[in-house]
Amino acid sequence: MTTLVTGATGNTGRHVVAELARRGERVRALTRNPAGAAGRFPDGVKVVAGTHTAPAELGAALDGVDRLHITVTAGLAEVGPELVRRAVDAGVRRITVLWGGFVGPVEQAVVDSGVEWARLEAQEFMANTLTWADSIREEGLVREPYDMASAMIHEADIGAVAAAVLLEDGHVGRGDAGRAFNLTGPESLTLRERLGSLARAIGREITFVPISHEAAIRRLADTGVSRADAEFVIGWYANPGEAATTVDPTVEKILGRPARTFADWVAEHADRFR
Repeated sequence: MTTLVTGATGNTGRHVVAELARRGERVRALTRNPAGAAGRFPDGVKVVAGTHTAPAELGAALDGVDRLHITVTAGLAEVGPELVRRAVDAGVRRITVLWGGFVGPVEQAVVDSGVEWARLEAQEFMANTLTWADSIREEGLVREPYDMASAMIHEADIGAVAAAVLLEDGHVGRGDAGRAFNLTGPESLTLRERLGSLARAIGREITFVPISHEAAIRRLADTGVSRADAEFVIGWYANPGEAATTVDPTVEKILGRPARTFADWVAEHADRFR
């Protein structure tokens, strides 16, 4: 079997690639910049040029592929259904899709594809914490609008779940019988609790500075995110909902081991905040 992973150099995609390779799967890692990806993947992984937002150019990448992992990203909504159609036409028979926070055109195209599928409804990534790295290093503080609780998930656990679902039977279905998995970490922590974990790891006090809802939207929009997307993201932080704040045991059920903790993630990345 051969699996194509889109977004292969991203926060979660690289973990999907690594876990598939660890389990002995033939993997194609799709990236816009193959030269820049050199040395980033395990031996045996085939790096292929392309992007899932240009599906018409993926004929060679999809040739001979049995399974596909899609990460829904900005710009995919318009062309995602074409990506799914071309994948099915090329012979893909099982798809995992890491959703974009709601069931949009890509996610629905997977449901309608006629092949086996599962949707990974991962909640907040622990990797989002890296957006605080500069302000913690330079000022010892974090500016955010809400001290919200979050059952954050380690991105490596997303990769491990994706690999298990792609390679093992029993996790997928077709059409309305497909599976949607809510993925969280093993604990729900407030922003202040997460800052406390980071502070202990780096041996330095970190201050939480509240900002307004509108200021948070403007800050995100200033990074190039559309106003609508910025409003969606900050609106989610204002009211993340029960699925994002309540621990779900799905990761442990699928993997047969506990999900990684935020403290685990901090230990791996503490140098980024010092």
